[in-house]
Amino acid sequence: MNNDFSIAAYWSDGMDEDGLADWARRLRARMPAKDVSLGLVFLSPKFFPHAAAVLEILRLHARIPLLAGCSGNALVAGSEELENAGGLVLALYSLPGAKLKAVRITQEQIDRAEDEHFWPAESGLAKDEVNGWLAFMTPYPFDSEGWLRSWQKDYPGQPVYGGLATGNYPEPATQIYLDGEVYDDGGVALAVGGDVTLSGVVAQGCTPIGEAWTLTRVEQNLIQHIGNRPAYAVLAETVNQLPPADQQKVRGNLFIGLAVNEYLEEFHRGDFLVRTLIGGDPNSGVIAVGALPRTGQTIQFQRRDAAAASQDMSDLLAGTKTRLAGTTVYGGCLFCCNGRGKNLFGRPSHDAGLVQEHLGPMGLSGFFCSGEIGPVGEKNFLHHHTASLALFVKK
Repeated sequence: MNNDFSIAAYWSDGMDEDGLADWARRLRARMPAKDVSLGLVFLSPKFFPHAAAVLEILRLHARIPLLAGCSGNALVAGSEELENAGGLVLALYSLPGAKLKAVRITQEQIDRAEDEHFWPAESGLAKDEVNGWLAFMTPYPFDSEGWLRSWQKDYPGQPVYGGLATGNYPEPATQIYLDGEVYDDGGVALAVGGDVTLSGVVAQGCTPIGEAWTLTRVEQNLIQHIGNRPAYAVLAETVNQLPPADQQKVRGNLFIGLAVNEYLEEFHRGDFLVRTLIGGDPNSGVIAVGALPRTGQTIQFQRRDAAAASQDMSDLLAGTKTRLAGTTVYGGCLFCCNGRGKNLFGRPSHDAGLVQEHLGPMGLSGFFCSGEIGPVGEKNFLHHHTASLALFVKK
């Protein structure tokens, strides 16, 4: 699948140096634009022993000036989601007028990142030189949430899209790629500046239920009172007021949405940061959540299932199509949670297919993550069960 500015393809034939070199040359020849600004590459774990050689072959024969990416146990190419993948995906992007720079991130830097303006000094990039970021990170023990918190202090208001690399579950090994280098820890942040910016979609896979409420007593991650009533009572009432069929759907699929902007007159899909509802105690009236909400914050309970996730993705993509009408979209990168795909939707290529249906044809690459990065409101968060779509867009 390609437009005039991007192309993505899947290689499934294993480590064949001559074949891979010829494939890279032919892919580059299919690129309508004369200049390639960026390559994104995603390798399945079977390429781990050959990763450095693969990167050099792709860089040389596809003539890629900047190449970045990571490992994934399931990959995205065009309109296809290649689950249990055994190959690799390469995408080429022509981004006219873009200023691109990749920054290597280490845990040691995060440990020192309390100083003001630490990251601009480390990266050599001032805030006004960057329009947005793509990020490829290794999972635990690398502190990606700590990195994200410190990063957006120095680059406030700038979107960050990305994901945590995956490998052969349950083995912890993953890889990050930058040009010809292979890293098994840390991450890479890719700055997008100049005449190109990043836009996108963060589909958290939920639909709101009931009404929006205000938290009136909170201690750490324990919500005691909602609207001056016991929190558990409000939750039980919300579920009991649903139609019987919907009550069945919420069992085991309840989440909580925390409003990211308290000043909205009305709250809609996408206005909430969705987090896990850990449990509740009907005796004390307390519910526990996988976040640190605050007193006075607006919340709304959420339901997650295949239908809700599909509707969420479709609605957000339709809104993005309207918002970007008349704007050049050069291509995209899709970061999908491992919990999505066929296991959730019952059919392959759900998310990638919707992206192409609403916004394509475009060169679309990506992988299935163990955590997805994307903005909700003006802040960036690490998510789970999410599809985070980054679009290269003319500024």
